[in-house]
Amino acid sequence: MSNTRILAALGLATSLALTACGSSGTPASETKGSPAQQADSGEFTLPTAAAYFNTTCPAVAAKPATDKEFTYWSMWTKDEPQGKVVQYIADCFTKQTGVKVNIQWLGRAYLRQNLVPALNTDTVPDLFDQDLTNVKAAIVQPGGTQPVDDVLDMKTGDGTVREVLPAAYWDTPAAKDDAGKQFSIPYIVMGDAWWYNKKQVAALQPPKRMDELFALFDSAKKAGRSAVALDGDISYYAAWFFEQAAARYVGPGGLAKAAQDKTGQAWKSDPGFQKAAEYTAKLGGYLIDGWDAAKFPQIQQRWADGDADFLFMGSWGPTETREYLNKQGGGDAIDYGSFQYPMPEGATHDVIEVQEIGFSVTKKAKHAEAAKAFIAYFLNKAMLAGVPAVADSLTPRKDLPVPSDIADLKTALDDPAKTHMLFMDGLDGIAGGKFAEQVFFPADNDLLKGKLTGQQFVDKLAAKTAEFWKTQH
Repeated sequence: MSNTRILAALGLATSLALTACGSSGTPASETKGSPAQQADSGEFTLPTAAAYFNTTCPAVAAKPATDKEFTYWSMWTKDEPQGKVVQYIADCFTKQTGVKVNIQWLGRAYLRQNLVPALNTDTVPDLFDQDLTNVKAAIVQPGGTQPVDDVLDMKTGDGTVREVLPAAYWDTPAAKDDAGKQFSIPYIVMGDAWWYNKKQVAALQPPKRMDELFALFDSAKKAGRSAVALDGDISYYAAWFFEQAAARYVGPGGLAKAAQDKTGQAWKSDPGFQKAAEYTAKLGGYLIDGWDAAKFPQIQQRWADGDADFLFMGSWGPTETREYLNKQGGGDAIDYGSFQYPMPEGATHDVIEVQEIGFSVTKKAKHAEAAKAFIAYFLNKAMLAGVPAVADSLTPRKDLPVPSDIADLKTALDDPAKTHMLFMDGLDGIAGGKFAEQVFFPADNDLLKGKLTGQQFVDKLAAKTAEFWKTQH
């Protein structure tokens, strides 16, 4: 499916998102002994990136009985940080089991370009990875995967998969097929937040209500800075503001349900959509000058330079902006802080967006046993530590230290009071992405630019949604 969200999260706009994630640039905690030894002793601090690649390979708790090799198609490239972590874990797995891991580094677009065409052949990988929603639409629905429920009860070396991964990250419809069977086991987690520089916005108290958020914006303007940075040429980034407010009114699935209402009237029947649109229209007045004319990542870089106080961005935001500052030289550094979108007045759904990257096993896998054992081994604490230590990314494990710049976000993601929902509520994947491109994004841009009121916005969405579905066959 044509998915703007995944392009954004996994290397959108010239591959700077997760594709560029490297070590944080801020020192990680030094290890006391190897990560494997720490895991065994119950003590664990995040290693430096360099120290991680000297980790003693832990024993494999779920060792394949018969398979001597398996094939893995990866969404990463070999030289990017995530790819280096994957290769190290694969080498450890081979060292401890004798099972060869045949990795093909295919990059982000391989599901459509490589795996989908291969489904009708016998040349398929045993194991592959990608974002859960992409996999579900492109591979699961055509019947290309097999259940991996049994992996949940496999030992990682420090507990079963079920024990070390919070249920909120796997016991979810996003990770299950239509029959309720698990098709993916996550190993990377992405979220989003309002980001700010603690050195520029001192002593900030995270806003709990929208009026408190707008008060922060007003303070920025009084200080002679812009309030909100936005690279508006990325439609998904621009749509975040309405979607965040609306989801808190209508709950997970509410936006997607309205988008699929062929009459279009769902946009008008729930008053939460208009309320969210009114907040969004107001927020549009605080956007940095040029937000709708610049080319990514120019505005994001202006935020890093201090031209604006706030940036709503995914968990890859600190990595991208830090890399920009590092390339600029001069020693400038951001002390990253973040907070979640506050609750609009009258909203009742305390939601948080989460996107997961996980492992899946193909239906035609010839070496499913080894592939599943590798998944369990990958989630061993000492092995999975490479994701935050080297790639500055989040994992679903609660017991792994988190890079300081994304610690607040991880705390929010792990908060049991918050309900997980997909990025954009899956809105941008509907009708292969055509609904968002043809209906939602244009209306949303007009709302942010002040061309539509909240009422006009929902009226336009209702009319355009009905028109859209009349043309679909």
